[in-house]
Amino acid sequence: MTDLATAPRRAPAATAPSARRPVADPAAWWRGAVIYQIYPRSFADHNGDGVGDIAGIIDRLPYVASLGVDAIWVSPFFRSPMKDFGYDIADYRDVDPLFGTLADFDRLIARTHELGLKLMIDQVLSHTSDQHDWFRESRASRSNPRADWYVWADPRPDGTPPNNWLSVFGGSAWQWDSRRRQYYLHNFLASQPDLNFHCPEVQDQVLADIRFWLERGVDGFRFDACIFHFHDRLLRDNPPAESRDTRSVGESNPYGMQRHLHDKTQPENLAFLQRVRRLLDEHGAASVGEIGDDDSLKTMADYTRGGDKLHMAYSFNLLTAERSAAYIRQQVEDLEAQMHDGWASWSFGNHDVPRVLTRWGGPGADLAYAKVATAMLVSLRGSVCWWQGDELGLTEAEIPFEQVQDPYGLAFWPEFKGRDGCRTPMPWVHSQPHAGFSQGRAVQPWLPVPAEHAARAVDVNERDAASPLNFMRRLLAWRRQQPALVSGDIRFIDAPEPVLAFVRSPEAGVEGASLLCVFNLGGEPVSVDLEAPATTVVATQLDAALQGSRSGRRFMLPAHGVYFGELA
Repeated sequence: MTDLATAPRRAPAATAPSARRPVADPAAWWRGAVIYQIYPRSFADHNGDGVGDIAGIIDRLPYVASLGVDAIWVSPFFRSPMKDFGYDIADYRDVDPLFGTLADFDRLIARTHELGLKLMIDQVLSHTSDQHDWFRESRASRSNPRADWYVWADPRPDGTPPNNWLSVFGGSAWQWDSRRRQYYLHNFLASQPDLNFHCPEVQDQVLADIRFWLERGVDGFRFDACIFHFHDRLLRDNPPAESRDTRSVGESNPYGMQRHLHDKTQPENLAFLQRVRRLLDEHGAASVGEIGDDDSLKTMADYTRGGDKLHMAYSFNLLTAERSAAYIRQQVEDLEAQMHDGWASWSFGNHDVPRVLTRWGGPGADLAYAKVATAMLVSLRGSVCWWQGDELGLTEAEIPFEQVQDPYGLAFWPEFKGRDGCRTPMPWVHSQPHAGFSQGRAVQPWLPVPAEHAARAVDVNERDAASPLNFMRRLLAWRRQQPALVSGDIRFIDAPEPVLAFVRSPEAGVEGASLLCVFNLGGEPVSVDLEAPATTVVATQLDAALQGSRSGRRFMLPAHGVYFGELA
């Protein structure tokens, strides 16, 4: 077996496609893939204007390839007024000048493929910017060709909105428009009007826009807010929630006080996603959908089961503050019980939630926690979406109110400080201005680079063999050779807190060893008895300081320790 402690570290250079993990069915590359999320504004600033760009991504792609990931997911780079930093699209077929040009994007596709990576891009289909030409035309009158492309409704007799639906970003989901003398629906900002997917022309148009990027060579899509495409035609009120939703929104947000029966996750969405899947299958492309629902696990199962809708889906269920071993086990087991032939994509960090080292590890979290959390995540059954910078052990940044950019944070400050704390620029070189994020020395980045992030810059991590970055490289290099971890089955073993234990076995017809995986998610050493299968060889040494051991039924794990064993 490969020893992670001694396995050669991959140099941060171009990664040949032949070095990547073999896949029996190349079209199924997404099963068990590790997908690295890149937020263009904050990844790398090539032109020195303080905002990241596509050229900067190209500059730093060899680093991403060196991690051992399989694909990149690039957050929105489309033409936009940037009210929600690109998630308010004004033109689905063009690159915003802030990030570059279509020619730059074509270079990104080519370079990504040269490095043996797949390229997935964000598509925000549920809503557009209010600056989109479609909305400009739709709001002009009730009789124009695009009059029904958005969700319009008359007021109640007293002038109030047509129902009680709420916006995720606070307040009513309805905005009055004086031109049409009607309300329009917006599930997020008022400047993000919702498209009317009950209109066949809207479906045809967004499918054509997806095809545009497929024909340019992208390998897949991350579909943002993909449960919001349809709404209840009758515009019925949502009932009160039986228990408050605190997974997708915080306690201070009234959105969690409703059961969202009528404003999202409508049955018509399944047929539309089947149309999307047929288009993707024509091009051998993959999809991952964002699911933030009252019962996210059920919706994940519904949207991936059967092989005719989304390829995979992720929810906010591991993006919460809750991180006990029992909680993680429950999420995986509950999904597995419903999903059957569907496929999950697990994530503990992204551009919408506080950094995992702060949220799960707590104040002053040891970097060892970043390692055990990483090992646990990439060992679960499913694919992985990885948030840029988590491999460096970055913590949540404290952004003072006067520097807050996020409209969501401005609306709910100070109980909720927004999403800026996880979106700060990527630190590359500790000794350079702005930690090497931008060469524009006289220009401040769009968000500050915290000193504690600069101290964990890529070059600092590179020089430390025991850093989270180098740990991840060794771990992913080893994982790629373990069919059980890439696409195998999972069976949990009873274990006391804070220990999580399960067996991963290769799927039927695939050769390879079954692995016993045991993780100490706590900060103190533990010694526990487990009814675990016999193991003959410790599959990997990991970091010596984190390596667990076994004597019969007894497992001895250091703080944040990990044990991988090959079943006899």
